[in-house]
Amino acid sequence: TSLLPCFSPPLPIPVVSCLSNLFSSPPLAGDITQKGYEKKRSKLIGAFLPKAPGKGKYHSSNQNTNRVCCNVVNSVFSLSPQGMDPSVPHERRTPVTPGSSSRYHRRRSSGSRDERYRSDVHTEAVQAALAKQKERGKMAVPMPSKRRSLVVQSSMDAYTPPDTSSGSEEEGSMQGEGTPTSSQGSINMENWISRAIHGSTTSSTTSSSSTQSGGSGAASRLADVMGQTHLENHSTPPDVTGYTTDSIQVERPQGSTTASRATPKYGNAELMETGDGVPVGGRVSAKIQQLVNTLKRPKRPPLREFFVDDFEELLEVQQPDPNQPKAEGAQMLAMRGEQLGVVTNWPPSLEAALQRWGTISPKAPCLTTMDTNGKPLYILTYGKLWVRSMKVAYNILHKLGSKQEPMVRPGDRVALVFPNNDPAAFMVAFYGCLLAELVPVPIEVPLTRKDAGSQQIGFLLGSCGVTVALTSDACHKGLPKSTTGEIPQFKGWPKLLWFVTESKHLSKPPRDWFPHIKDANNDTAYIEYKTCKDGSVLGVTVMRIALLTHCQALTQSCGYTEAETIVNVLDFKKDVGLWHGILTSVMNMMHVISIPYSLMKVNPLSWIQKVGQYKAKVACVKSRDMHWALVAHKDQRDVNLSSLRMLVVADGSNPWSISSCDAFLNVFQSKGLKPEVICPCASSPEALTVAIRRPTDDSNQPPGRGVLSMQGLSHGVIRVDSEEKLSVLTLQDVGTAMPGALMCVVKPDGVPQLCKTDEIGELCVCSVATGTSYYGLSGMTKNTFEVFPMNSVGAPISEYPFTRTGLLGFVGPGGLCFIAGKMDGLMVVGGRRHNADDIVATALAVEPMKFVYRGRIAVFSISVLHDERIVVVAEQRPDSTEEDSFQWMSRVLQAIDGIHQVGVYCLALVPSNTLPKTPLGGIHLSETKQLFLEGSLHPCNVLMCPHTCVTNLPKPRQKQPEIGPASVMVGNLVSGKRIAQASGRDLGQMEDNDQARKFLFLSEVLQWRAQTTPDHVLYTLLNSRGTIASSLSCVQLHKRAEKIATMLAERGHLQDGDHVALVYPPGMSVTVHHNNMSLSIPTFRLAVSRSACMMTTAVICKLLRSKEASAAVDVRTWPPVLDTDDLPKKKPPLLYKPSNPDTLAYLDFSVSTTGMLAGVKMSHTATSAFCRSIKLQCELYPSREVAICLDPYCGLGFVIWCLCSVYSGHQSILIPPSELEVNPALWLLAVSQYKVRDTFCSYSVMELCTKGLGLQTESLKSRGLDLSRVRTCVVVAEERPRIALTQSFSKLFKDLGLHPRAVSTSFGCRVNLAVCLQPHRLGKLADQGTSGPDPTTVYVDMRALRHDRERVILPGVRIIIANPETKGPLGDSHLGEIWVCSGHNASGYFTVYGDEALQSDHFNSRLSFGDTQTIWACTGYLGFLRRTELTDASGERHDALYVVGALDEAMELRGMRYHPIDIETSVIRTHKSITECAVFTWTNLLVVVVELDGSEQEALDLVPLVTNVVLEEHYLIVGVVVVVDIGVIPINSRGEKQRMHLRDGFLADQLDPIYVAYNM
Repeated sequence: TSLLPCFSPPLPIPVVSCLSNLFSSPPLAGDITQKGYEKKRSKLIGAFLPKAPGKGKYHSSNQNTNRVCCNVVNSVFSLSPQGMDPSVPHERRTPVTPGSSSRYHRRRSSGSRDERYRSDVHTEAVQAALAKQKERGKMAVPMPSKRRSLVVQSSMDAYTPPDTSSGSEEEGSMQGEGTPTSSQGSINMENWISRAIHGSTTSSTTSSSSTQSGGSGAASRLADVMGQTHLENHSTPPDVTGYTTDSIQVERPQGSTTASRATPKYGNAELMETGDGVPVGGRVSAKIQQLVNTLKRPKRPPLREFFVDDFEELLEVQQPDPNQPKAEGAQMLAMRGEQLGVVTNWPPSLEAALQRWGTISPKAPCLTTMDTNGKPLYILTYGKLWVRSMKVAYNILHKLGSKQEPMVRPGDRVALVFPNNDPAAFMVAFYGCLLAELVPVPIEVPLTRKDAGSQQIGFLLGSCGVTVALTSDACHKGLPKSTTGEIPQFKGWPKLLWFVTESKHLSKPPRDWFPHIKDANNDTAYIEYKTCKDGSVLGVTVMRIALLTHCQALTQSCGYTEAETIVNVLDFKKDVGLWHGILTSVMNMMHVISIPYSLMKVNPLSWIQKVGQYKAKVACVKSRDMHWALVAHKDQRDVNLSSLRMLVVADGSNPWSISSCDAFLNVFQSKGLKPEVICPCASSPEALTVAIRRPTDDSNQPPGRGVLSMQGLSHGVIRVDSEEKLSVLTLQDVGTAMPGALMCVVKPDGVPQLCKTDEIGELCVCSVATGTSYYGLSGMTKNTFEVFPMNSVGAPISEYPFTRTGLLGFVGPGGLCFIAGKMDGLMVVGGRRHNADDIVATALAVEPMKFVYRGRIAVFSISVLHDERIVVVAEQRPDSTEEDSFQWMSRVLQAIDGIHQVGVYCLALVPSNTLPKTPLGGIHLSETKQLFLEGSLHPCNVLMCPHTCVTNLPKPRQKQPEIGPASVMVGNLVSGKRIAQASGRDLGQMEDNDQARKFLFLSEVLQWRAQTTPDHVLYTLLNSRGTIASSLSCVQLHKRAEKIATMLAERGHLQDGDHVALVYPPGMSVTVHHNNMSLSIPTFRLAVSRSACMMTTAVICKLLRSKEASAAVDVRTWPPVLDTDDLPKKKPPLLYKPSNPDTLAYLDFSVSTTGMLAGVKMSHTATSAFCRSIKLQCELYPSREVAICLDPYCGLGFVIWCLCSVYSGHQSILIPPSELEVNPALWLLAVSQYKVRDTFCSYSVMELCTKGLGLQTESLKSRGLDLSRVRTCVVVAEERPRIALTQSFSKLFKDLGLHPRAVSTSFGCRVNLAVCLQPHRLGKLADQGTSGPDPTTVYVDMRALRHDRERVILPGVRIIIANPETKGPLGDSHLGEIWVCSGHNASGYFTVYGDEALQSDHFNSRLSFGDTQTIWACTGYLGFLRRTELTDASGERHDALYVVGALDEAMELRGMRYHPIDIETSVIRTHKSITECAVFTWTNLLVVVVELDGSEQEALDLVPLVTNVVLEEHYLIVGVVVVVDIGVIPINSRGEKQRMHLRDGFLADQLDPIYVAYNM
C-alpha cells in the first residue's frame, strides 16, 4: 500500500501493467469502457486506502465508493481480526457502539437491500472474495449486443429516465477532474442513435453493436480482446487476459471524442485467426474470439467416471471429491423438551377459554387494531368477541340453505378471506367457526382474477370441498366484480357463496341456542395453507387437541400470564402471527396490539412506539421489521423498550436474521432493550413451533453462536470456522425443543436415518402439537407426518411417528437448535448442497448494493441435463444503465463462485416491480420460476453460463471400428451385417412400350411428338387468378424452339458446345428455350461470366440495362443479351443433331445449402435416362395431368418443369410459386379443379399453404376444393425431409380429402439430381406392380433423432453407403455417405473458376476394397440403408434409404456429428414466438439464430430456453444465441436455409439482431 498514495500518471509501463494486473477489470466486463475502468480503479483503491491525498483523477468517485465495508460487526462474532482480508485496514473494523447509531442510519438510509440478508461480515467477505478473483486475472466475456429499442425499453420504461450523470467518470481522465460535461452526459444515447443508422460510417459498428456506453471504437475493443500490452496512451486500460500477442500493434487514435475514435463499419478489419485459420475482421468475430479464449481456460477439474444414461449415452457422473469433509461424530440422540406442566386452571379447549373470558371479564381488551396513522381504530373486548363469534356460528349453521338441507354442517371446511388490516373481523370469524365446529381455511384476499398462485389456492379450496367463504363487509366490496355486480369465479376456484360476518348483517341467535363446547379432541380445528417449492398449495390440518397443546407449550415456554400486552406485526392468518396473536393470546386473556403491514410501510417505527406506549411485555416481529426500524430510527425520544421481556423473531430460522438481531440490539440497547429479550424461534406449517429461545433473566448466559464453513455445509457437515475465512455462515441458536416434544435430525434424502452430531439434516419432531396431515393427500402425508427415524442398525428410535419440519440444521451443545436453511430452498448442484437464501445474501452483498431494486431477488434451481442449475433473477433499479447491469452481473457471478464455489447457470435482470408478488409484497418464487421456464419473464438482461456450470456432458465419442478388407472376402455378410447396398428396378429389363426410348436426344423426342401428336397440349401456365395464362402444344413448342435455334445461330453466332445463360421468371419461356441448348441458373452472375450469350425476355432486358442494375454490376462485362420476345420469322435450316450422346446437354447450376454455387454437367444420355427413370417411377403417359408448383431452375424441379413432359408426353400444369403470395390457395385449387392425380411442389410452397390456409379449410371446402383424387404429392428438395411440415400439411388438408399417404418427398443432390422419388400408390395398379411400401418414420441414434421417411430408389439407380474418410463400404444400418451409380448421374462439376479437378472424384469414386470396379458418384449426403420387413412386387424384401443430412452441413462437435436440422427442430419447439431457427458453428462454438415473432421484449426470454433444450436433447452447449427479426435467415428458392450465408452475415455484423447473447 505504500506505493499507492503517490500513484499519479504517467507511470512507467511496468508499473501500469502491474497495477492493472492487481486491479484488472472484472472477469465478465466484456468490452470494458473507459468509464467502467475508471470507476473500478477508483473503487478498488478507494476501498483499501484511508484517503488518497489530492483529488486526483483516479479518486473522482471516492465519496460514493468508500462504503465498501460498513462495519456493524458485533463483537460476539468468533471471527478473529486476522480472519479478515488483510488489505482492509484494521481500524475500520470497530464495532458500532450505541452512540454511533446515527452513523448507522446514514449509511443504510436507502433501505433498498433486502433486510433478511443484511450481514456486514458477509459483505466484507464478498468484497474480499471479489478482490481475490481480481488477483487471479480476468476472464473476458463479451457483453451481449442489444438493439437500441431494447435498451431504451429496459431503462426508460421503468418509470425514470436514465441518470446521465452516472456517466460522470465517462472520460474522466481526459478532463482532469472527472467532472461531467454536457457532451459526456449525452454520450450514451447519442452513441446509440448514431449506431442505429445503418449507413453511418462514423458509428463504431452497425446497430447491432453491443451496449458499450463509451465510444471506445472497434479498434480499441479489438485491442482489448487481443490483449494489447504496449500502450502509449494511458487513458485506455491495458488488458491482462493472459493471452497476449505482442505481434499485433494497433494504432490508437488519440482524440477524446466519440466521433474521432470511431472506425468504419467493420472496424479496421484487424486480422484475427479463427479456429480454421481464416482471417476475419469485425466486432462479432472479435467477441466470439474473446469467448473462445475465455472458455479455453480450465474452470473445473476434469471428471473421471461416467454412468450410462437411458440412451446408452455416456454422461459424466460427478464423483465425490476424496478430500471432501465427511461426518465424523457419533450418532446423535433424540433431544427431549422439558415436561409440559399441566397447570390446573388451563382450559380444556380454546372455545372454553373464550367462553370463560367472555363471561367472567367481558370488558377486558382482547385486540386493538390500528389505522394507517397509527391511531387505535377499534378495541375488541373478550365480551364482544364471545357474543359475535356465537352470532357467526349460529348464522352459518342455520341461515344458509334450508332447515332440511343446510348448506354447511359441523365438520365442513369454510374459507376465511380477510384483509391484513382487519384482524378483529378475522378473529370473530375464526372463533365463530370453532364454536360451530366448522374447519376454517384462512387464505389471502384475491385482488385480481390472475393473482400469482391464486389458481393453486383455488385447487386447495376445491379439494377441501369449500362452498362458503366468510369475509368482511369492506373486503366484500373490494373484491373484483363482473359487470352485473357479481363476484366472478376466480381462475381454478370452486363456486363459492360469499358470507359477510359483520354483526349488523346477522340475526341474533335465539335465547335457547348455545354452541356445543367440547373438550379438545381429534377433530380438525383448522387448515393452514402452505405453498410448496413447485408452487402447489397444500392444506396442513391441525387437530383441536394439537391446537390446545400448542397453545399450552407456547404459554409455558414464553411464560405468558393473564392480561399481558403483546404487539403483533406478523400476518395473523397463519404461522407465528396466528399462534401467538389469535390463539395463545385468547387462552391467556392477553391483549394484542395488531400492527397492519400498511402502517409498517408508512411508519416502520410504529411497532416500537406501540411497545413503549402500551408497555407491552412481548412483541412478535420478523427480522425485516427490525431492519426497517433501524433504517427509520433517528434518535426518537418516545422510544422505550424496557418493558419488553420477550421479542419473538419469527424468522429466526433464516440464518441471515442474525445480523438484524445484532444490529437492532446495538442501536436499541440504549433505549432499554435487554440482550436476553431477543428470542428467535423456528417454525414450519407442518410442525408448528419447532423450537424457541426462552426469555431468561440470567444475562450471563450468552446465546449460542456458530461460525460454520460454507464449504462444509455444502457437503452436509458442520465445520467450525475453516481457514477459508471468506465462506462462512454465522448461525444463532433458536433455543431448545418445545415442552413435551421429542426432536431428532435425519438425513434429508433416502431412509430417515439419524444424523451424526456433526452432520446437517432435516429436523423432525414428535409431539401432540404438530399438524397431522396434508388434507386429502395420503401419500404425501405418510412421507411427512408419519416418519419413523432409524438408528444406525436400522431400528426405529420411537414407536410414535415424527413429523418432518422442512428445516435443515443440527442440535448443538446444550440441546440448542441451529437452523442452516430450509428444505424448500435447498439446491443440490453437482452433489453439493446450497441454500437459496445464502446465494441471495451473497448477491445482495455485491457492490453497488443499491443496484437490486428494494433487494428484490429470486434464486431457484431448474433441472437441466440430470442436475440442478442455479438461476438468479433480480429486479434492477429503474435508472441502471446497461453498463451498470453488466458490471453487477459479472461481479455477482464471481462472488458466488468465490464464496460458494458454485457456478450460476443463468443470471437474469428484470425491470423494477415486474416480478410476481406474494400478498405481503415479497417475491412469489414458484411463479417466477414458472414464468422463467415458459419464457414469459421478459428480462431486460440475461447472462447464461452453461460452459462454466455444465460439467457432466458425455465424454466425446470414440470412432467405431469399420468393416475392413478382410471381412469383405467372406462375402456380403460382415460380422452379421449385410453390406449396405441397394438398387432400384433395372431399367434394361423393364419391357414397356416406351416409344421415346428409341431416341437418344430430347430434341428428337420433341420432333417426333410434333409430328405424331401435334395438337397434344404439353404445358399449361396458370396466373394468380387460377385461369390459363398460356399453353403450348407439341407443335407450338417445337416451332418456337426452332426459331430460337435460328436466332442463336444468326444473331448470337454461336458454335456447337457454347454455353447460353437463361434468365427467366418461372413460366413457359424457360421450357421453350431449354429444349434447344440451355443452362439454367438462379445465381447467374457467376455462371454468366463463362457463357457466350444470354437469353431473356424484353422486360428483363430492360431491367439489366437500367441504372439500378449497372450500380450493382458492370454491364460491359456481360455477354451479348438476346431478347427472345423478338424472334426471327424465317424457317430454320436443318435441325442440328449432336454427334455423341455423351456430349453436354445442359448445365444445372444451384446454390447448395452451404452457400456454394455449383454447376453440374448433364449429358444427353443422362438427361434421357433421368426422364425415363421418372417416367417409370411416376407412371407418366400422355393422358396424365401433373400439377407443378416449384421453382424451375435446377435439379429435379427443372427436369419436371421443362423436360419430363417432352419425354413422357403428359400435360404439365405450371403454377409459378410467386403467384401463391397473391393467392395462397392457387396451387390446391388448381389441383382440385383439374382433377389432378399427381402434383409436385417445394417446401416453401407447402409452408405457405400450411401457414396461409390454416384457418381457411372450411371456406375452401365450401368453394368446392376437393383433394381426394390426389394420389401423390411429392415435395422436391435436396435435403432431409421436413417431417413436421409434411405431417402438419397432411393433417390440415385431411378434411379436404387429402389422403394421409399421398404426401411424400424426393431426394436429389448435385451429383445425381434424383436419387429417390416416392410417389405412394394408393390403388392397385397395372401389371407394373410398383406400389411402394408405406412411408415410415425411423427413430435413429441414441438421441432418438427423427430421421426420415424411407425413400423408394428410382429405377436404374444403385446405392451403397461408404465411409467418407476411408472410402470403404459400411454395413447395414450404419451411417455413412450415400454413393450412387446410375445412368442419370451428372458427368462432373462445371465450376466457374476452372478448378474442375478439385471435385472430379465426386463423380468417379471407387471403393477402397470390396467391389472396386464400379464407378460411383459421392452425393455428399449422410444416410443409411435398412432392410425393411416389407416386400416389393417381385417378392424381394424392400431396402429403404434414410437420408440424414448433408455432409457439408454436419457439425463435428465433441467427436459427434450433428445435423443442423435436428437442433433447429428442438429449438423451434421451445417457445411459441420462435418461427424459424438456423444453427452453424464458428470456432467450435455452436451459434443458434432464432427468428422472433413477437415483441422485442420477448427476445431475452428465448436465450435460456434455447440453451436448455439444446443441452437436454443434444448434450451440446450453445455458445451464442442470436435473436433476429422474421425473414432474416436466408432461404433459397427451394425453401432451404442458407446457413453459411447467415454465418457470413453474422460475422460481418450485417444481421441487425435484436439481441446477441454470448453464453459463458
